[in-house]
Amino acid sequence: MALRMWASSTANALRISSASKAHLSPAFSFSRCFSSVLEGLKYASSHEWVKHEGSVATIGITDHAQDHLGEVVFVELPEAGRSVSAGTSFGAVESVKATSDINSPISGDVVEVNSKLTESPGLINSSPYEDGWMIKIKPSNPSEVESLLGAKEYTKFCEEEDAAH
Repeated sequence: MALRMWASSTANALRISSASKAHLSPAFSFSRCFSSVLEGLKYASSHEWVKHEGSVATIGITDHAQDHLGEVVFVELPEAGRSVSAGTSFGAVESVKATSDINSPISGDVVEVNSKLTESPGLINSSPYEDGWMIKIKPSNPSEVESLLGAKEYTKFCEEEDAAH
């Protein structure tokens, strides 16, 4: 009995639910709540993140986004010197499942592009917040960063979005 209660509370904590009918497979389904969301970053509802440090902002796609995309096999990014606008596409990510546009959460001029992604696009899957960053920009309107979601708001947004699907 104690083991069953422990298993039930552990399943609840891990958000694992037992299938209600024995003939359903798999016997357990995992919620997509395991993606990491880092404090100190800002997030767009289109699943990009921004790390604003000094006069430069680094942009990439979130762990949640890469998890939904699956294995990333190709990345198309702009060249340095190009301007990007908040809410518009600056590139694309191709995975084994689909090709998706990448939107810039803020406006500015591209000062650096992560050239490692050309040869190793899987860095987006293995390290979306570190080695898998995409572009660095000089923001033209730094106040746009403040209009983005914080970690708690983004986590809640993802949970609600996943529950709707």
